[in-house]
Amino acid sequence: MLRSLKKLFENSEVSNALDSNNDLVVLVGLMIEAANTDGNISQEELDKISYSLINTFNEDQAVVENILNNSLQNKDSSRSLHYYTSKINKIFSDDKKLLLIETLWEIILSDNKIHDFESSLIRRLAGLLYISDVNCGNAKIRAQRKLQSRDNK
Repeated sequence: MLRSLKKLFENSEVSNALDSNNDLVVLVGLMIEAANTDGNISQEELDKISYSLINTFNEDQAVVENILNNSLQNKDSSRSLHYYTSKINKIFSDDKKLLLIETLWEIILSDNKIHDFESSLIRRLAGLLYISDVNCGNAKIRAQRKLQSRDNK
C-alpha cells in the first residue's frame, strides 16, 4: 500500500513537470506556426522566438532550445490553431495573451517582411484569443517600435 501511494505521488510530480513543459510546447508550436506561415522560417525568426521565450516569458534557455529543435523537426505535423489557442486561453491572462500577440508580431516582422498569410494568421489568432482588433494593431505598432529601436542601436 505504501509503495502504491509513493508511486502515485511520484507520478503526479512527473505529471506537473510535464504540464509546465506542455505549456512551453504550446507556445513554441504557435510561434513556429507564425514563423512558418510564409513557407519559410528564417534564422532571424528562430532567434526571435528563442529570445522572446527566454527574456519575455522567462523560460530556461536549455529547455527552450530542446523544445524549439523538437518543434522544428515536427513542424509539418503541426496541430490546428484551435488546439493552441484553446490551451492558451486556459493558461494565459489577457495581458499575457496580448504580450504573446506582440511577440508573434515581432517574430513575423524580424525578417523585415510581412506576408499576407502572416497578417491573416495574426488576425485569426487575435480573434481566437479574444483580443480586439485595436489591441492587436497596437501590439503590432509596439513590435515595430521595438524592432526599430534595436536596429538603431
